[in-house]
Amino acid sequence: MKILRIAGRNLASLAGDFCVDFEAEPLASSGLFAISGPTGAGKSTLLDALCLALYGNTPRLPRSGGRGGSALPDAGGDTVSTFDPRNLLRRGTAEGYAEVDFVGNDGLRYRARWSVRRSRNKASGLLQPPAMTLHRLPELVALGATKTEAAAEIAQRVGLSFEQFTRSVLLAQNEFSAFLKTDENERGELLETLTGSAVYSEISKRAYERYKLEQE
Repeated sequence: MKILRIAGRNLASLAGDFCVDFEAEPLASSGLFAISGPTGAGKSTLLDALCLALYGNTPRLPRSGGRGGSALPDAGGDTVSTFDPRNLLRRGTAEGYAEVDFVGNDGLRYRARWSVRRSRNKASGLLQPPAMTLHRLPELVALGATKTEAAAEIAQRVGLSFEQFTRSVLLAQNEFSAFLKTDENERGELLETLTGSAVYSEISKRAYERYKLEQE
């Protein structure tokens, strides 16, 4: 899986449209780069957008799927949980989205998108349920007819669950130790998935089975 582009609109500290294209210069020819800036500049929001588009969740929120937490006041006398990813919609805006173009583990290009809006497309409207979509590029062929189906299609092409992604590809602040402290078998399986080295485990397994047969 390779990330090609991160884009979005009206998320947290990033007002309006934003886009980071890793296929355009100067990033295209950069082997290593840093996301830097003062507090509140939107560094973490870029990573939020990445996770929202792929999983509908972010590391900065407790992993509860939007349930539980404290109730925050919202427009129209409504409330929204502190665990709810829709909290990342910038205050005073009517709609926002996160979008990621990536190469899947099948070698094809895709565009994953998470979006949320308020009723009547007004900043004073009630928050509506978020939507998730996946399209194959460049034809923009939709994969998955519902949010649940789209999420499953995305996970299949990324090859990692949200927990695996945030423990390996994207390590949130102060969470590197979470990867190191995972169960040895779980950590081994994750590294196999990341490196594509599962074939070596299979070779080792078959060699051992052959050895046992010859010893009998």
